Amino acid sequence: MSEETKIKHPPALYMLALTASWERFSYYGMRAFLILYMANAVTSNLGGMGFSDGTAGRVYGIFTGLCYLFPLVGGYLADRFLGERRSVLIGAILIMLGHFTCAIDNTLLPFISGLTLLIIGNGFFKPTVVTMVGDLYQQGDKRRDSAFTIYYMLFNAGVFLAPILCGYFGREYGYRYGFVTAGFGMMLGLTIYIIFGNRFLGDLGKVAKHTQNKLIQKEKTPLTKQEKDRISVILVLLCFVIFFWAGYEQAGGSFNLYTERYINRTVMGWEIPTEWFQSVNPLFVVALSPLFSWLWMALQKRGKNPSTPVKMGIAFLFLGIGFLFMVGAVIQRGGNGGVTIKAGLLWLLLTYLFHTVAELCLSPIGLSMVTKLAPLKLASLFVGVWFLSSFVANTIAGFTVEFVDKLGAKMVFGGIALLMLFLGLIVFFISRWLLGRMHGRD
Repeated sequence: MSEETKIKHPPALYMLALTASWERFSYYGMRAFLILYMANAVTSNLGGMGFSDGTAGRVYGIFTGLCYLFPLVGGYLADRFLGERRSVLIGAILIMLGHFTCAIDNTLLPFISGLTLLIIGNGFFKPTVVTMVGDLYQQGDKRRDSAFTIYYMLFNAGVFLAPILCGYFGREYGYRYGFVTAGFGMMLGLTIYIIFGNRFLGDLGKVAKHTQNKLIQKEKTPLTKQEKDRISVILVLLCFVIFFWAGYEQAGGSFNLYTERYINRTVMGWEIPTEWFQSVNPLFVVALSPLFSWLWMALQKRGKNPSTPVKMGIAFLFLGIGFLFMVGAVIQRGGNGGVTIKAGLLWLLLTYLFHTVAELCLSPIGLSMVTKLAPLKLASLFVGVWFLSSFVANTIAGFTVEFVDKLGAKMVFGGIALLMLFLGLIVFFISRWLLGRMHGRD
C-alpha cells in the first residue's frame, strides 16, 4: 500500500462528520446556555426557569447524563432491528423536535418534554454514526485512529459555532430563540444526511448487524476467549473514563457558572458573553486535531505510536493539570467567597487548552478502540456501552455544581486535579496488561 493510500479517506467519512457536526451544533449550542437558562429568573426578559444553582446543576447533570445512557438502548435496537442508517434518521428527527419543543414557552411541561425528546434522539444518533465511521475501515487498517481524529475535528467545527450563534440569539432575543437556533442546526444536518446518504454510504448500515451475522453464519456461536478479553479491556477502561468525563464536563456546569460570576470577561472594554466560552474548546479541537492526526500517523510509521491505554493515561495527566489552572484562578481572587476581585481570563483559557489536549488523547482514540475491540454483531451496542461512562460522568458533574457552592471552588477543583493525576498513573501502570488482552487490535 502506498503512502498516499494510507492517508486517503473515503468521502463517506466527511459526509458522516458533517452530519454529526450539525447534531453537535444543536447539542452544544443548547448546552452553552442551558444551566444559565435554568438558573435565570422566570421574570427575566431573557426567560428562565428560576431554579437554584443546586437544582439547575442536578437537572443539567441528569439530562446530559441520560443523553449518554440512551445510546445503550439505541445501539441495541440498531444492532438488533433497525440498522444504523434508519437509527440516525430517527435520532435526528427527534433531536430537532426536542429543541423546538423547549422553545414553546418558559414553563415546565414543554421544557421537560423537549429534554426527553433530546435524550431519546441522542440514544438513536450517537452510537450509530460512530459505528458507521468504524465500518468504513477493515480491521487492522492503520488509518482508523487518524480517521476518528479527522471525524472529531470536523464535527467540532459545528461545536465551535454553536455557542456563538445560539448564545447570541439567546442573549439578544431570549433563550427560547437559542433553542430554535439549535433546532434549525439539527434540521440542516438531517437534510445533508437525507440528500447525500445513499450517494456516499451505499448499503452501509442499511441492514442490522444481527441480521448480517445471521446471513453470514446461521448457527449462533458463543463469544471466543479473545472476544471476551477484548470486551474486558473496554469495560476496564470504561471505569476510568467515567472519572475523566466527570472532570471534563465541568465545562458546561461549574465552569460556566464560575465564568459568569468570577472571571473577568472584559477585553478592550467589551464583555464577552459567558456562552461564547463554550466555543473555546471546539476551537482548540479544530486547531489541534490535524496536528494529532499527523502525530499518530508519523509515530506509527516509526513504530513509536503509543498504545491506546498509554494515550488515555496521558489524557488524565493533561486533564489534571488543566484543573490546576482553575485553582490558580481561585487563588488570584483571594479565596472562595466574600471577595470582589475577578480572576484573569488566561486561567480559563489555559484550562480549556489542556483539557482539549486531554480530550484529543482520549475521546477519538476511545471511539476507535471500541470499534476495533467490540465483536461485529455487537458493535453499536458496545459503542452505547462506551457512552455509558458519560452517562455516569455527566450525572456526577451536574451534582458537583452544588459541592462547588458548599465546599468552595478551590477545594473541589484541586481535589479533581489530584484525582485525575492519580488515575493517569494507574492507567500507565496497567497499560501492558490491557494491551495483552487486546490481542493485537490496537
